[in-house]
Amino acid sequence: METTLDQIYENKKVRVIDIRGGPGIRRRLSQMGIHPGDVITLLRLGALRGPVLIEVHGSQVALGRGVASKIIVEEIE
Repeated sequence: METTLDQIYENKKVRVIDIRGGPGIRRRLSQMGIHPGDVITLLRLGALRGPVLIEVHGSQVALGRGVASKIIVEEIE
């Protein structure tokens, strides 16, 4: 079963498996430092389907739920 980033609980570490979407979303995430194989820590989920705050490579990044739903992950902790 595939799990997406928006389905993970706060304070969990995950590894990016795949990014589902077109070249635009892949390029945007790549510019933010999010690539398959990277480890991401989910810091906070916004209330009422708000943005997802993550930490990747020591930087904090906020992603919308739509974008987070395109990032396929596996839990590593």
